[in-house]
Amino acid sequence: MHKDKVLIVEDEQEICDVVRDYLENKGYEVTTAATCAQAEQVWRAARPDVAVLDHSLPDGNSLSLIPRLKAFDSTVRVIILTGYGSIDLAVEAIKQGAEQFLTKPAELATLHIVIQRSLENQRNHRRQLAERTRLRRQTLDPFLGRSVRVQELAEYAHKVASSESPVLIQGETGTGKGVLARWMHQNGPRASEPFVDLNCGGLSHEFLESELFGHERGAFTGAVQSKAGLLEIAHRGTVFLDEIGDVDLAVQPKLLKVLEEKQFRRLGDVRDRRVDIRLIAATHQVMARLVQDKQFRGDLYFRISTIPITVPPLRERVEDIPMLSTHILTNLAADIGTRELGLTEGAVRALQGYSWPGNIRELRNVLERAVLITGKPILEEKDLRFDIQVEQHLTASGKLRTLEEIERQYIEQVLRRENGRVENAARTLGIPRSSLYHKLKVYKIERPGLRPVS
Repeated sequence: MHKDKVLIVEDEQEICDVVRDYLENKGYEVTTAATCAQAEQVWRAARPDVAVLDHSLPDGNSLSLIPRLKAFDSTVRVIILTGYGSIDLAVEAIKQGAEQFLTKPAELATLHIVIQRSLENQRNHRRQLAERTRLRRQTLDPFLGRSVRVQELAEYAHKVASSESPVLIQGETGTGKGVLARWMHQNGPRASEPFVDLNCGGLSHEFLESELFGHERGAFTGAVQSKAGLLEIAHRGTVFLDEIGDVDLAVQPKLLKVLEEKQFRRLGDVRDRRVDIRLIAATHQVMARLVQDKQFRGDLYFRISTIPITVPPLRERVEDIPMLSTHILTNLAADIGTRELGLTEGAVRALQGYSWPGNIRELRNVLERAVLITGKPILEEKDLRFDIQVEQHLTASGKLRTLEEIERQYIEQVLRRENGRVENAARTLGIPRSSLYHKLKVYKIERPGLRPVS
């Protein structure tokens, strides 16, 4: 079983022995040193988790020692013990990197508690670093690609990123609206403040209201204590509401009040609270239609859509699929601890020939499934499994498509796979070349690199 390692740097042998025996009885692995020079040697060899330093040592003091130790490993927590405690010395020690400053004689139980807290802070810090690294690795660049649609999106997003106005991100499911929302926050004026997100899809009126605005103790059955809502938590930062089209009509006026008056009221409370947030909302629905059907308030719609942004579906940026796939496979290789993953040319053509109703999210799923099932470093066309039945019959909104829509899309897929060669595409479709030319004209289909047939 792993034991936390503690380094004690103390030149008074009696004190050193007492502290060492006490900590060893508490389950720590303890090493000791009596001088600054010995401390540096042990620090490098033992790689402690926590160091307890006496301030005054025969060949120096803790203020000069801490920077030398931290230069080798900055994650180790340092606790200073001194018989000459002063505010100035404590402040300087903290500036140099000490986590705690205790005056002698320190109670052993107190020292133990301080060590425990320091170790917990260290673990939390490492978890946060690991989580940030994981998020950076797994999160797609919202502008990854060279297509015209993506370049237009990037140009527009950079222009409006510094604004404080509400943003409405529209696009089909799986296009990366949440990724873009986080990018907007990180590149906006509130980047150093909290980013709080909530998916409103399918949430009941009561649950959504409690999550957003919080509640007081006894506000409803089960409210055994007061709870701050996401709006309070995000004060001075950004609130991202995904699937805002699903917000219950009873909650919409309260959300409008937050945007217009910067005030809200917890459930069960009698006083208003002030809050300063920037709202970024997203939806895959046509908001104007929801307003027309009386499912969404018009005044709230106009308030949240000050800056509208549309994320293009993957089928409108097929030239970006190779770059997106490479990025996804690189992340997958890092996650599963394997060598570099890749695709054959045939696999790339297959990916570009599919219409991706689930967009980038579906692309990630298809690639991950292929990697895990085949275990192969280089994926071939036969390794890819698409949700053909769903893709062939449904639109992104879940509505049945007409036969004309299905035929048109299938012809487009085959043409892309055959790189625009009509003769080859007609052979694959099993129809005469003249019939295919006719359909290209009727459907106004563009062949890769050519204008629509007219």
